[in-house]
Amino acid sequence: MPHELPKAYEPGAIEKRWADYWIQEKLFSVPTPPPGETRPVFTLLLPPPNVTGRLHMGHMLNQTQMDIIVRWHRMRGFITLWLPGTDHAGIATQMMVEKQLEKEGKKRREMGREKFVERVWEWKREYGGAILDQMKRLGASVDWDREYFTMDDNLSHAVREVFVRLYEEGLIYRGNYIVNWCPWHATAISDLEVKHEEVAGKLWEIRYPVVGTTEFITVATTRPETMLGDTAIAVNPKDERYTRLHGKKVLLPLMNREIPIITDELAQPEFGTGAVKVTPAHDPNDFEAGKRHNLPQINVMDEHAHMNQNAGPYAGLDRFEARKRVLHDLREMGFLVAEKDYTLAIGKCDRCGTVIEPRLSEQWFVKIKPLADRAREAVESNEITIVPENYRTIYLNWMNNIHDWCVSRQLWWGHRIPAWTCGSCKEVMVAREAPAKCKKCGGAKLEQVPDVLDTWFSSGLLPFTTLGWPEKTRDQAVFYPTTLLITAYEILFFWVARMIMFGCHFMQEHEQDRLIKNASGWEDKKNDSVPFRQVYIHALVRDAERQKMSKTKGNVIDPLEIIDRFGTDATRFTLAAMAAPGTDIAFNESRTEGYRAFANKIWNAARFMFMNVDRIEPGLRPGTADGGRLHTGVSGFQAVTLEDRWILSRFNRVTANVNDALATYRFHEAANSIYDFFWGEFCDWYLELIKPRLNLEGDNKGDAKLACTNLVNLFDASLRLLHPVMPFITEEIWQAIYEEKPELKSIALASYPQANEKQVDLAAETEMAILQDLIVTIRNLRAELKVEPKLKVPVDVFAHEPDIRTMIEHNRGAIERLAIVEKITFVAHSLAKLAGSRSTARFDVHVVYERKIDTASECERLRKELERLEKGIGSGQRQLRNEQFLAKAPQSVVENLRKQQQELAVLKEKTVNKLKELGCG
Repeated sequence: MPHELPKAYEPGAIEKRWADYWIQEKLFSVPTPPPGETRPVFTLLLPPPNVTGRLHMGHMLNQTQMDIIVRWHRMRGFITLWLPGTDHAGIATQMMVEKQLEKEGKKRREMGREKFVERVWEWKREYGGAILDQMKRLGASVDWDREYFTMDDNLSHAVREVFVRLYEEGLIYRGNYIVNWCPWHATAISDLEVKHEEVAGKLWEIRYPVVGTTEFITVATTRPETMLGDTAIAVNPKDERYTRLHGKKVLLPLMNREIPIITDELAQPEFGTGAVKVTPAHDPNDFEAGKRHNLPQINVMDEHAHMNQNAGPYAGLDRFEARKRVLHDLREMGFLVAEKDYTLAIGKCDRCGTVIEPRLSEQWFVKIKPLADRAREAVESNEITIVPENYRTIYLNWMNNIHDWCVSRQLWWGHRIPAWTCGSCKEVMVAREAPAKCKKCGGAKLEQVPDVLDTWFSSGLLPFTTLGWPEKTRDQAVFYPTTLLITAYEILFFWVARMIMFGCHFMQEHEQDRLIKNASGWEDKKNDSVPFRQVYIHALVRDAERQKMSKTKGNVIDPLEIIDRFGTDATRFTLAAMAAPGTDIAFNESRTEGYRAFANKIWNAARFMFMNVDRIEPGLRPGTADGGRLHTGVSGFQAVTLEDRWILSRFNRVTANVNDALATYRFHEAANSIYDFFWGEFCDWYLELIKPRLNLEGDNKGDAKLACTNLVNLFDASLRLLHPVMPFITEEIWQAIYEEKPELKSIALASYPQANEKQVDLAAETEMAILQDLIVTIRNLRAELKVEPKLKVPVDVFAHEPDIRTMIEHNRGAIERLAIVEKITFVAHSLAKLAGSRSTARFDVHVVYERKIDTASECERLRKELERLEKGIGSGQRQLRNEQFLAKAPQSVVENLRKQQQELAVLKEKTVNKLKELGCG
C-alpha cells in the first residue's frame, strides 16, 4: 500500500487519468466468445446520439444509468457488451452544414449533391466526435472497438438490403399522399417529428357564388390561402340547409374556376357554416374526400411554401403573405363575410419550429400494419417487458392506431433510396445494386431517386445490423437479442417501436442460429426475434423548481459545467440518487454539493485506513486480492467485537438491498443505501468505534492487526459496492490498495459483492442500535444541558433488562469515548422523573450535571414528546383493529407492531410521570 493519498480530494486530478486509462487498456472491449463459453451474456445498445449533438442532462442521466447497470453486470461475471455509436442525423446535420456554407456565401444546390455530401463528411470528421469525447469523459464503459456510425459501409449495405426485401415483400410502396412538410428543410417529416401547440388564430367565412343562381354558399376556413387550390365545396348529406344545392356548382372566388358542390361526411353541420372547402392537395382529410369523389389535386405551393404557378396572381408570395393578399382581395370583392377569433391547433417542425404545411407529395411508405402486429404481440406476450408499466399501455395504444410510415426525405445527406427511374419509360426499379438497363424497355438512361431514407429507418435496424446482419455471425448468435434498452420516453415510438418491428420481422430467419445460456452451457434459441428483452424508460431531468429545461426559459443546466465544479462522480451520484422509476428529477446543485462532500468523506476514510496500515502492518492487502472471483460477504473478515459483527451484518444486508434495487432499476434506492452505509454506518460509527483497537501500545498488537485487516477487507468490499455509481474515486483508492499487484488492472473487473446470509447477525444489529441510541441520547442531553463540549460528565443508567446492562458494560469504553462520559453508574430504579434524563423502552439515562434546568422549555419538549407518542399509539391501534391488515400482514410484522405498541405505552407512562414531577400544567 502507498504511504498516503494526497491530502485533498480533487476529482479533476483523477477523472481524466482513469477515463484515458480504461480506453488505452481496452478494459471494456469484448471479443466474440468462442464455442464452449459458459458465462451469461448481457448486451446493451447505446441510443446513438446525433452526430451533431452535445451532452445535455438527459444524456447524462441516460448514460449514468446505463453505465451503472453495465458495470454491475460486468463485475458479476457476465460477458458484458455495451455498443456505442452515433447517428448521422439527416435533417440536423444537413441543416448544420448548410448554415456553415451560408456563412461562406455558398449554397448547397450550387455545389451539387456530390460535393455537398463530401463537405458533410468533412464536417463529420472534424466535429462529429464531440459527443463521444464527452461520453469518454463521463467514463462510459462501452466497447470503443465496436463503435459504429450509421453511415458506415456495412450498415449502409444492411439498410439497402432491408429496403429491397421490404419492397419485394410488398411492404414498401410509392405513392402521392399528403405528408407533413417542413418548408424550411424542404422535406417530408413523420408525424412523430411534429410538435403540436394551440395558438390564437382566426376563422374566416367566405361566400362562394352558386353558378346559375343569385345564391351564395358560405364556407369557414382557417387557411384562406389554400382556397386557390379548391376543387369542391362539401356539405353533409344530412344537412337539410343545403339539400337544394346538391349537384350544383360554385364559382371559386379569385380564380374564377367552377367547382362542384359534393355531399360528404367531411362536412360537419356544427362546424362553422356546415359547408367546407375541399383542397385535396393541402389537407389530409380533403385528400381522402378527393379520392372518394375523384376530384383534381391542385398544388398551389412549392417546396418552401411559396405560392407556385397554380396560384395565379399570387405566385411567388410566401404563404402567409399570400394569406394577407387573398383576404384583402376577398374583402374588396365582397366575398369575405366574417372574421372570428379561433383557437388553432398547429403543427411545427420539432427541429426548426417552422409551421408544418400539409402537402401532396410523391413519397415512399412502409406498409406498417403487418410489422406492427408482431411488434404489438411481443409486448402483449411479455417477450419484451416495458418498465415502468404505464409505458407499456402507451406503447400498445400507439401500435393499435399506427399509420403507414413515410420513410423518404427530400435531403442529400443520408442513406439514398435504392431505386432508379428510367428516363425513357419512367419505370421505377428497386435493386440492391444500380441496374445497367431498364427491365421494362431496356433503356440505359437511369437516374437514382434523389430522396434519402428517414434517419429512424436505419437506426431501427441497429440491434442486429451492428452485429453483422445480413450475414449470419457468431456475434448475432451470442449477443442477439440484446438484454436491455435504457432510453427516454420521447423516442419510444421514434426508435423503440421501430426496432421491435424490424427485429421481429428480420430476425425470424435467424432464430435457429442463435444461442442461449442454460445450466449445461449454450443451446439453440427458438422464437426469439425480439431486439431486446426489456425496455427501461428513464425520467426527465427538470430544474430545481421542476420546470422543464429549455433555452427559451434560460434554465438549461450544462452537465459539463456541473462536472467541472463538483466532479463526475458527484454528478452521477446525484442523478442516480434521484432516479426513482416513473418520477422526474428536479436537479438541484445543493444535492451535488452534498455528494461532493460524500466523495470527500470516502477519501478521508481511505487516508485514515492507509495511515493505520502503514503504521500497523505495511503491505497488508484485502483477502479478495484475486480481484476476479465472485465473493459473498466480506472475505478475510473476522468478527470479534460487537462493532465487527454489526458492520459485517449491515454490509451484507445493504449488499442484498443494492443488488435487488439494481435488478429492478431502482437506482435511487441503490445509491441511497450505499450512501447511508458508507457515510453513516461505516465512517461515522465503525471507524470511530475501532480507533482504540488500532492502538499498538502494550498487549494490543494482535488486536490492532486484526482490526486493521478487517478495516482493509471491509473498505475493499465497500469500494466494489460503490464502484458502478462512482467509478473514478473508487478506482483511484482501489488502485492505491493494489498498487503492488499490476495484474489487477481495474476495480471494474473485480467482483461485485453478493450477500452472505451466514454473515448476517440480527442480534448484533439490535444490540448496536441500542448502543447507538444510548450514545446519541447522551449527546442530545449534553446539548440541552449546555455541557461544555470537552467536559466529561458522569451518567446514570437504568437498564430494563439484564442483557442490555451486560451489553452496555462490555461497550463501556465506546460510550465513554463517543459520548464524552466520565463514568457510567448503573442504578436499580427508573430515572424518568429526574431532570436531565431520557427514557426509552430499553433504558433510562441521566446526565449528572449541576445546572439549573429551564423548566418551561423542558415542559414544552415533554409535551411535544407526549403528542408524538400518542400519535404513534393511535396509529398502531388502528392497524391492529383492522381485520384486513391482520389477515394479510405476515405474522412477524403483526408481532413487531404489538411489541412496538408496548414500548410506546411504557414511554408514554414515563413521559406523563416526568411532566407531573416538573409540575407542568
